[in-house]
Amino acid sequence: GMGTLLISKIREEYPDRIMCTYSVCPSPKVSDTVVEPYNATLSVHQLVENADEVMCLDNEALYDICFRTLKLTTPTYGDLNHLVCAAMSGITTCLRFPGQLNSDLRKIAVNLIPFPRLHFFMIGFAPLTSRGSQQYRALTVPELTQQQFDAKNMMCAADPRHGRYLTAACMFRGRMSTKEVDEQMLNVQNKNSSYFVEWIPNNIKASVCDIPPKGLKMSTTFVGNSTAI
Repeated sequence: GMGTLLISKIREEYPDRIMCTYSVCPSPKVSDTVVEPYNATLSVHQLVENADEVMCLDNEALYDICFRTLKLTTPTYGDLNHLVCAAMSGITTCLRFPGQLNSDLRKIAVNLIPFPRLHFFMIGFAPLTSRGSQQYRALTVPELTQQQFDAKNMMCAADPRHGRYLTAACMFRGRMSTKEVDEQMLNVQNKNSSYFVEWIPNNIKASVCDIPPKGLKMSTTFVGNSTAI
């Protein structure tokens, strides 16, 4: 479609720039538009060839997060967009704010893509809590780490438990020690070693940005390259 045409034109004009797309995959549960699967199928070829990083989003998964986690009875597209915005701003936060461990789109690409064509990522965000239970939930690095690796927090309907992570990246925001972040990353890999491929050691990249998002003390964004996709 129009988007993939733009991508190929931009690729021709600026071959040295990192191209990162946020692609919404169709879901039969949410929308029954006949041409959606065709659009997705035909655009995947262009995304494989011309994009450097593809963040897969899925309306079905976003609705699930709104219903189950945020306890919204009638989520609007505004609510879904809010979730996507949170993840988007988390991924680009190190480009915009100072931090202890910075990562830009190129560093993410270098760390997450073992083979050039395997650049389709699942993304997640934490903390996600309903308004009622917000004051009872502790915001700590272990809590955020646990929540961001939770399958229910993924913004695409692929279940990471059905595959293994090739690589993953966690972008933390807020006042925290990098030592604690590194300990948690090591902890996750040791506890869930069966969910990570053994031929890429230390395959979680962590970055820490000092400025938290508005209204939160700390947050984290997760980007995973999983075989489940």
